[in-house]
Amino acid sequence: MTVLGKQKEYCLTPDEIESRLKSVSIQPTMQRISICQYVLCEADHPTAEEVKEWVDKRSLKMSLATVYNTLNVLVSAGLLREFKFSCLGKSVFDSNIDDHFHFFDEKTGKFHDLDADLLTIDSKLPKEFKVNKMDILFTGSLEESNVSA
Repeated sequence: MTVLGKQKEYCLTPDEIESRLKSVSIQPTMQRISICQYVLCEADHPTAEEVKEWVDKRSLKMSLATVYNTLNVLVSAGLLREFKFSCLGKSVFDSNIDDHFHFFDEKTGKFHDLDADLLTIDSKLPKEFKVNKMDILFTGSLEESNVSA
C-alpha cells in the first residue's frame, strides 16, 4: 500500500461478489450484490447517503434503511470497516480491512489510507491495558507538489 492508499486494481464480477458474500454466510440478494459492487470496487470511503445516491442513479429501488442494513451486515461479516469521524459528522465505510490509519484532506473532503507501518507509537499505557486496535485520523491538506496518488 502506498502512503496515500491502495488503488482498487479491478472490480469484482457479480459472481465473485456472490461467492464472497456466501463465503461469510450472507445471502447474496440483488440489493447486496449491487451495494457491494459500489463499496468494494468503486467507492472510496463512502457514506451511506453516497451509497444510496449511487443506487438511485442506477434506478435500483431500495430505501436508505436497506442501504444502512446492508452496510451493517457487511461490517459485521468483516467485509467492510465503519469509521465514525467527527470531522465528517457521519460514518464512512472502508473496503480496506487491513490495519491502517487515515488522513482527511480538509480542502477536498477526501480520506486517504495510510499504511500502519508509516507510524510508530511508543505507548506508555499501563500494562493492564491490552490494545486490540487503534483508529487514528490525521487532518490537514495535501501539498500539491508532494501528491503522488
